[in-house]
Amino acid sequence: MSTIIHPEKELKVVGTRPVRPDGVPKVTGRAQYGADFTLPGMLWGKILRSPHAHARIRSINTKKAEALPGVKAIITGADLPEQKFEYVGPERVAVNFWHLTRNILAREKALFEGHPIAAVAATSKEVADEALKLIEVDYEVLPHVIDVDEAMKDDAPLLFEDMIPRGVTPTPTKASNMSKRLEFKLGDVDKGFAEADEIVEASFKTKPVHQGYIEPQACLPR
Repeated sequence: MSTIIHPEKELKVVGTRPVRPDGVPKVTGRAQYGADFTLPGMLWGKILRSPHAHARIRSINTKKAEALPGVKAIITGADLPEQKFEYVGPERVAVNFWHLTRNILAREKALFEGHPIAAVAATSKEVADEALKLIEVDYEVLPHVIDVDEAMKDDAPLLFEDMIPRGVTPTPTKASNMSKRLEFKLGDVDKGFAEADEIVEASFKTKPVHQGYIEPQACLPR
């Protein structure tokens, strides 16, 4: 188990009202976004995504899509270089590039609804959209769960049949949907309980939080 203890420290920005350096261009309409840029001969990219939350990919056939006039390239996970299965970097933020490449484009399985399966580059948005319809994917739909507690049960369907949880002592010998266990501590919990007039114990769940940017990340390769 990895334990992370946050030290008490004075915060310099949190709680203040700093001036946003990009605020004026955005509120005046002068800021430029990805869709505002065009280049001569620019290609349009589109992503084919899995309609299934969990499915084995038996095959991907892109021949019909590649034959469509205006289609310049189609790639799948098989076109990405294979990465070694290992965790790189400090334990707290270790990265597994084997997992990352399969998150970019699915290989053996689609791991969530919307998982990218193939990417198309074409001369127009309309051609790219049509090419997506011509890509044939043979799926074997597998059982899935969408609840955290259900996913951690011993009999839950596994996304990765060989993923052993990290940060657990002793090291498990059975694969799990739990990638790693982290424990966060702040303050003296035992002292807090001892001094408390009332103690309430419960389990709490919250939705993922993400910043509300005006547009997602975008790029325009030359």
